[in-house]
Amino acid sequence: MSLRPGRFEYKRLGWALLISLMFHLLCYGGYEFTRTVLPVWMERVKFLAALAHQLEKKKVVTPPPVATEPPLMFVEVNPAAATPEPPKNAKYYSSQNSKAANADSQLDTDIPKIAGQQEHVPKTEDAPRKSIPLQPSPAPQKEAQKAEQEQPAEQAKPKPPVGDLAMAKPEPNLRPETGTAEQSRPRTLIEAKMRQQQQNNQIPGQKMKQDGGVRHRSILPSLDAIGTSFGEYDRQFIDAVQNHWYDLLDSQQFALNRTGKVVLKFRLHYDGRISDMEMKESTVGETLAYVCELAVTDPAPYAKWPGDMRREIGGDSRDITFTFYY
Repeated sequence: MSLRPGRFEYKRLGWALLISLMFHLLCYGGYEFTRTVLPVWMERVKFLAALAHQLEKKKVVTPPPVATEPPLMFVEVNPAAATPEPPKNAKYYSSQNSKAANADSQLDTDIPKIAGQQEHVPKTEDAPRKSIPLQPSPAPQKEAQKAEQEQPAEQAKPKPPVGDLAMAKPEPNLRPETGTAEQSRPRTLIEAKMRQQQQNNQIPGQKMKQDGGVRHRSILPSLDAIGTSFGEYDRQFIDAVQNHWYDLLDSQQFALNRTGKVVLKFRLHYDGRISDMEMKESTVGETLAYVCELAVTDPAPYAKWPGDMRREIGGDSRDITFTFYY
């Protein structure tokens, strides 16, 4: 046997030295990591954990989206039916507040009973057409007698009604006779005052037909409406559009036998300008739909908005949907 180490022993000794060196380096690195790096890292982890805990406490729960209510529709309110307090959950707006009422009903619902002729336009009272087209000057007596002899009797037939407006429906007769209809005398001074206010400064149209009944009783039927600062402006705007629409229909004798509706959407600016005219629906053809557009655009620019109206709307323009019924 020889005491001289062989090649195999040198190899084992080398591996032992390498393993020992790696072990010492690992121990030294772990010591330095726990002494310097680990405390700083743990502090950051603790800080982030505390911050997340605070944010969790202050987390604001987002409420579910609330369904938007449909826009209110304009309705005219008689001053005699106005109320100081606005109603709850009203579907209409006007220049004054009003609460649902009817003359007499055995039911108890949330809508009043109104005995009218039409079911499209929310209107509680009949109002005759205010503007009557100008008639030509009468001919001299001789020429008038000659014209009567030459003209056939069939030309004296009255013209049929031309149409209705979404916000107010006209009387079936465009030129109703006045002074011949019998009217009952008012029973009280209040009723006489209501009749007088009813005839003055109202948008022409027929009152609506609506089944229902409310507990609140009044000589004049009324709907739940909220008074706004722009209610009176809208009343005058609707009146101007309606009158021009009537004039256009009278001038060309449009829509004598047509029925349907036209829905327009446009933008009304604070200075009375009209822009972004868009036809949303038409069931009467292009010609009658164009007449409705002219009824809105021809009178423009309209009056400027009052200051309180501009403040309540909170902007310089508003989108309007206008419906015409033929």
